[in-house]
Parts: sequence; structure tokens; C-alpha cells
Amino acid sequence: MTTALGLPLNPALSPMQAAAAQRSYPPVPGRCVVTGGTGFVGQRLVEMLVERGALAVVSFDIVPRERMKGAWDHPAIEYVVGDITDRAAVDRAIKGADCVWHLAAAVGPFHPRAIYEKVNYHGTLNVIEACRKHGVKKLVMSSSPSTRFEGGLFKRPDVDGLTEDRMPKLPLKNGYMQIYAETKAMAEMAVTAACSDELLAVNVAPHQVYGPRDNLFLPNILEAAGSGKLRIFGHGNNRICFTHVDNYCHALIIAERQLYKGSPVIGKFYIATDGNTHPEKGPYCIFWREVDTAVVGMGFPSLAAKFHYPFWFLYGIALIANLIGWILGVTFKLNVFNVFVLTMNRWFDISAVERDLRFEPIIPFAKGWEDTIAWFKANWLPGYLAAKNRNGFLGIANSSQAKIDIQAASTLKKTN
Repeated sequence: MTTALGLPLNPALSPMQAAAAQRSYPPVPGRCVVTGGTGFVGQRLVEMLVERGALAVVSFDIVPRERMKGAWDHPAIEYVVGDITDRAAVDRAIKGADCVWHLAAAVGPFHPRAIYEKVNYHGTLNVIEACRKHGVKKLVMSSSPSTRFEGGLFKRPDVDGLTEDRMPKLPLKNGYMQIYAETKAMAEMAVTAACSDELLAVNVAPHQVYGPRDNLFLPNILEAAGSGKLRIFGHGNNRICFTHVDNYCHALIIAERQLYKGSPVIGKFYIATDGNTHPEKGPYCIFWREVDTAVVGMGFPSLAAKFHYPFWFLYGIALIANLIGWILGVTFKLNVFNVFVLTMNRWFDISAVERDLRFEPIIPFAKGWEDTIAWFKANWLPGYLAAKNRNGFLGIANSSQAKIDIQAASTLKKTN
């Protein structure tokens, strides 16, 4: 199969991804740089830029291509192993770019605390500096809605259909839910402050990214379900929106086209999701209902048939786990942050990104979710069933831990 431009596709794509890739899309810059290019989102972004006609794409990441699932051997892709905290390495990678998509980050709650500020904030400063030095005019920053979630150990946010303008402004006055969110907010503010006629930038975020080759969200959920210990948290009716990885990459790509002098999007923050393709009346779904569909799709027992864990029971255990983790210097899967995000409403009105970036999903949620479940059943489940070391309910998925270990080894070595 080929794209509308007659270009080949990565054989590792799922059927829905391949079908979406064959449509016609606006042109993309000739020379592109993607930091975090071997991550789940970064890998697909690199592929989609090539699919849409980019002549050369630098995939810059600390994780080598050999550790990727379905790495694409394409002459337009240059895989560069480098650390976002290494100013010289970032400088070399960005030189000559028409646009930089900055995705490199320490993601989730599981990294050692020392990594977050160095990677998420100082790494972003390195990208900004390199763009200025080499005259790169365009920068698309991958942000996170969690930068606007005001909360802490004793405050659970409720994000029920908010627009970007109705969310709290940065910096948050009442604290962040986790250090990841805080350092991503610091990075986003740095990008916004750097905007000028010489550097046009925009911040675009997804929410709960999913799709084939996911190495964080679904593997951790499914490993917990496979252990037989996962239960629905709380009442199980919390509303959430998802973003298929291809939909998010599409939003990141078309954001570049809106970066021109005087553009109203410069320096702004947008959230892109699967929008009105979600199955409920609004642009959201019922989180635990969709999770249960994935669990049953793996052949595991339905969560709906089991008793629910009451929120206050989980919250009490999570507070204890946070304390123990603080003492031991580790992060358990059951922690306050995860209890909050798995029980709170988390969905958004995406009219701003639809209006300003002209975004609409290229893969609807129902088809994307079905396609993702099929991919995990064919590609993830056999390895999980054969594995002797399963982390289950308290640990994190082996695929997630592997990337954390690589990032930690390099960054902490530099710190020490």
C-alpha cells in the first residue's frame, strides 16, 4: 500500500492507520526534526511526516531504534541517538531544520524525581536555544492538559468539558498534581516566552493517547487486569476523552501550517482529542466501560462483573503507598496521582483546536479503539502470556520500565 503521493507505508501499521495514511493531506516542511522520535507518539509522527512528503526527518531520542516496535527503515528517516539534556547534541540535531516538533520528555509518574526538571524543562531550553542559533522559524511543542490540573495529595481535580480558556492559567497558584505536570508547565511557559517574529511556536496537547505500539497506558492497564487484581476504581462512571496517536500526530503536523507572522495561534495552548467521534452524547466516553472492552478483548474476565474498589479505600492505600515510596525512593503503580486520574472526569471541549488549527480526527474513536485492541491481542498478549516476570498490580509494565531505565541511566549519570 502507498499514500496519496505514491509513497510507501511502514508495514508495521495497523489496518486503520494504513487506511488513514492513504488519504490526501496538506504538504509538510522538507526537513523536519522530531525530538523524542522513538517514543510512542514520536515514532508515529516521524512516519506520518514521511508519509506526507517530508524529504528528511531527524528522529532524535535517547532510546535507540533497536528498542522500537516496528521501526521503519526508510531513507528519509535519520535516527540520531542523543540526550535532550545534552546541549551540543540537540544543537547538531536541529541545525538545518525547517520545523522542530519537540516531544522529548520524561512522561508519567514513574521516573526518578531528578529527571523531570532536567529533561522536561532544561531540555526544552536547549531546543529553544538551538532553534534561535540556527534560525529555525517554527517550533511545535507537545504539551499536556495535566499542566492545568490544579491539585495535590489532598485535592482531586474535576475537568468536565472545559475549554482551554476556562482552565487555570499558568503558572498554577494552587499546585500541580505531580512533578511531571509542573515541569511540563515550566517548559510550555518557556516556549511561549520565546515566541517572536524569528521563532513562531505553538503548544499542542493530547489527552490519554492510545493506539498500536503504545508502551505506557494500555500495557500497564492490561498487565494489571491480567494479574486478576485490577478492579474498577470508584463508581466507574467517570467521563474521559481519548486521543488516537494518529489523531494527535495529525494535530501536531497541521499546527505547523498555522505558524506565520501575526497568526493568532502563536504562543497558545490547544488540546486535540477524538472529539465528537466518542460514543457518548458529548465528546467523551465512560472510561471504565472502554477499559473493560479492552480487558475482555484480551480474553481476561470482565471488570464489570467484579466488585468495585471504593474511592476512599483506594485513596487511603495510595497515601500510604506514596509515603512508603517517598521513603524507599520508588513509585508504585497504586499512588495518589493514579487514583485521582482513574476516578476523576477528564474531558474537554475541543472547539478551539477545530477552529484555529482546522483539526478533525482522521481515525474515529470506535474504529481506533477496536483496531488498537486487535493489535494488542495479536502483538502484546502472546508476549505477556509467555513472560515469567509480570509486574501485575503494584509494578509497572516491562515496556514502560525499559524506557525509564534508559533515560534514567543517561540523565542521572550526567547529574552525578
